Amino acid sequence: MELFRKLFRRSKFVVIGMVHVRALPGTPLNTHGMKQIIEKACHEAEIYKEANVDGIMLENMHDIPYLHTKDVGPEITASMAVVASKVREVFDKKPVGIQILAGANESAIAVAKASGLDFIRAEGFVFSHVADEGLMNSCAGSLMRYRKRIGAEDILVFTDIKKKHSAHTITSDVDIIETAKAAQFFLSDGVIVTGTATGAATDENEVQAVLQAVDIPVLVGSGITLNNVSNFLEANGLIIGSYFKKDGNWANDLDAEKVTAFMKKVEQLRADIN
Repeated sequence: MELFRKLFRRSKFVVIGMVHVRALPGTPLNTHGMKQIIEKACHEAEIYKEANVDGIMLENMHDIPYLHTKDVGPEITASMAVVASKVREVFDKKPVGIQILAGANESAIAVAKASGLDFIRAEGFVFSHVADEGLMNSCAGSLMRYRKRIGAEDILVFTDIKKKHSAHTITSDVDIIETAKAAQFFLSDGVIVTGTATGAATDENEVQAVLQAVDIPVLVGSGITLNNVSNFLEANGLIIGSYFKKDGNWANDLDAEKVTAFMKKVEQLRADIN
């Protein structure tokens, strides 16, 4: 918990805004050159900076359909490193993280190390599950050894548990609490609880149960809105993407007014807590 507090300068109710990087070179929906892709990402980082959001996270979410882990090519890793470096310059005094879909967690660590980022979001950390892209096996052992090998221990690894867009029948006898405990045992720096899909509400009871079960940060990874944010005051972090977009659609442009209004409410809630 101390590393989380040191990074975000608070231990609870941290807001992390998503920057959904435009489709990268070589992916089916790519229509922009790197210059335009970088400019768009940096513009969104500026909006978050102006709204005083606590941190941001980059994700190649427009790269659909996603490749599975080791099939993610070097062009994606290289492109994300360039974008991340430029965004880091814009969002210069607060934490920046990254996720590379799907499950390209070592690539994310490499980009974070090269670009001066602070954390990654990792899929498939403990226990296997069936995702859109196929079977995702646990990666904790190899990922944490890779982090050690490249001298990136200062980069925090936040890990999804019972993640969205996945079937968990093969681990149906392992509940979310035991999954969270396993992630902590395997040295996760924080666990992420989500709903069933991007933008889908996260179960408040699950969040509370996980908060009581582990001694590492618990982040809410989907479905946070202005209307329900007050239900998650005890969560250590809130990762918000869809709500901050126009019409609440993750694929749309960032809505600066929604971000500003949301952060205004967050500040009010923080004042009430204190």
